[in-house]
Amino acid sequence: MADIKIACILRAGVYSPNRIGNDAAILNLVAEQLRKRGCEVTVYNEEQLCSGAVKEDIIVNMCREPRSIKLLQQMQDRGALVINSGYGIENCIRERMSRILLGNGIPQPESLTVKTDEGVRDKLQAIRLTRCWIKRGDSHTMHREDVSYVRTPAEAQELLQEYFLRGIKRAVITRHLEGELVKFYGVRGSQFFYWFYPFEDGVRRYGAEAVHGRSKEPDVKGTRLRELCQRAADALEVDVYGGDCIEDHQGNLWLIDFDDWPSFAPCRSEAASQIARFIMARIKDNLNKVNQTIIKGR
Repeated sequence: MADIKIACILRAGVYSPNRIGNDAAILNLVAEQLRKRGCEVTVYNEEQLCSGAVKEDIIVNMCREPRSIKLLQQMQDRGALVINSGYGIENCIRERMSRILLGNGIPQPESLTVKTDEGVRDKLQAIRLTRCWIKRGDSHTMHREDVSYVRTPAEAQELLQEYFLRGIKRAVITRHLEGELVKFYGVRGSQFFYWFYPFEDGVRRYGAEAVHGRSKEPDVKGTRLRELCQRAADALEVDVYGGDCIEDHQGNLWLIDFDDWPSFAPCRSEAASQIARFIMARIKDNLNKVNQTIIKGR
């Protein structure tokens, strides 16, 4: 396996708000696991990718820079194995993700996509959309404020104005749902799936504990949640993923966030091993396809 050369590309720090170390840790652990399996692994950053330093045909990455995403797509189109796919990463930009998930029948809270310089108070009042989340629509999250909770249409209008002044052109406004917050991590098409109630484990994200409250007795069926997440991963073309879900008081599951390659902080060691196993299986599949093509061409 020593002839298998893999590039692992770290996420640019600006796209790891408050979790630069956690994001780097999971990718470095995956690199270690791949080396144990006999692969030659070099770790790069996104700047090195954009400068042309990456020559490997197998690319494992946590990229989110727009330039990096385009390069990954070009490499993939030329035949490179890219995990996560540059197209999948792009699909996880909020506005695009909402459209794809809705089109594939994935349950989501009611949402509106708006320009940040438009008036929305009357529109929100007309559909009784008061308590809601406003999320950056044109890029992956870069700051805590890129995902913010508001209680009234007036607050929503003020926050959109702040987004506009920061240069954010579009946002997604999503209805706040009452229910139990659940976090999850998974690998597409594999047996690995980890979910938990974050407030019981002491995990806090963007102050959500002040909105969703503390957990009650667990009653989310892991199988249902896993099936929902696998459907979303297929629709978005994302192999390594995580995110958040709400189980409402009727037991319905609603996907509220889906991330391309999160930090896997609560399950990092197990996840790294499973991600490496998945990557090796993908490499084997690719080699088999190449060999079959060669045989057919004779």
